[in-house]
Amino acid sequence: MRTAIRVTAAAAVAAVTTAAAAVATAAPAFASVSSPARADGGHAVFVQTDNTAGNRIVAYRRAADGTLSPAGSYATGGRGGILDGSVVDHTASQGSLAYDPRHDLLYAVNAGSDTISVFAVHGDRLALRQVLGSGGTFPVSVAVHGDLVYVLNALNGGSVQGYRVLGRFLARIPGSHRALGLDPNATPQFTTTPGQVAFTPDGSQLVVTTKGNGNDIDVFGVGFGGLLSAKPTVNEQPGTVPFAIAFDPFGHLVIAEAGTNAVSTFQLSRGGTASLLHRTPTGQAATCWVTTAGSFLFASNAGTPSESGFTTSAGGQLSLLGNTATDPGAVDAASAPGGRFLYVQTGGNGIVDEFSVAANGALTKIGAITVPGAVGGEGIVAS
Repeated sequence: MRTAIRVTAAAAVAAVTTAAAAVATAAPAFASVSSPARADGGHAVFVQTDNTAGNRIVAYRRAADGTLSPAGSYATGGRGGILDGSVVDHTASQGSLAYDPRHDLLYAVNAGSDTISVFAVHGDRLALRQVLGSGGTFPVSVAVHGDLVYVLNALNGGSVQGYRVLGRFLARIPGSHRALGLDPNATPQFTTTPGQVAFTPDGSQLVVTTKGNGNDIDVFGVGFGGLLSAKPTVNEQPGTVPFAIAFDPFGHLVIAEAGTNAVSTFQLSRGGTASLLHRTPTGQAATCWVTTAGSFLFASNAGTPSESGFTTSAGGQLSLLGNTATDPGAVDAASAPGGRFLYVQTGGNGIVDEFSVAANGALTKIGAITVPGAVGGEGIVAS
């Protein structure tokens, strides 16, 4: 049974209305490169395969026009994993790959090995620095803010584990592990394991989505030394299956809801209460992922498959711009800095679709590239 501060969806809406260790034992190692990389690096897109035979990060050089070309392939030192019931996203999550521009590091989960990998980033080249335990079972998502990194583990009731960046390595923060207390026997795993962990823009809170295992948005306070509050504020959202997390340009919490096939905005209080501002259906199927690109939001719909574009307002009002077709099984997506390009990972055939983003938010396909061994893969970032 979960012990936490509980906030019902009705109470949250009413509130809105009223208010109008040590560094890992594995020694640092350099990854092998299966294709040559440009000596001076450059802008890049990195894609995780989540392959059970051996997880890899595949690097692509990003040209000025947004198109991609192969730059290298790097072993993570761990294995991918597959949750029961998954088809096009075997980790059933968002954010299994995280880029840390402040430290020029890349963090990847190895779901089948219960580990995370740390890469140094040099333009479009990577060097494996560290492989260390995730602090739980089946890691699926990574969040970074400043010198803090938190990893979300999906199985055995779910948990989060904290780390601090020291140089180009991670060190586990003593006392930072928090169990989520979800039902470990709930099925199917695809919709009943936690979906993502993310910091709020100011780093003062850590947000976790539980999907169908409670239909909750859990919010931890982040305190001194990066330690979390003992228990989260649990915001109940019955029937919505909160899956993925983003934050709009105004700082509102944005959730992709698989249960309603909608995108919703919330106002987060300092105490962790998530108050619903607006909910807009995509009109598509399996709306599970959401990301920002400049001033726009884009939700990935695996069942349709497509990208749904949105704008938001200072009051959290969402406006649907339209839907753009993708290759089969649209899952996670990443935008290039500045929001001019969007890269959509599609798990059906392991393809990344490349789009330009117009000033009005319209998407134009500019290319597509097949990622070797990445059918069902999850995890994509752009630098």
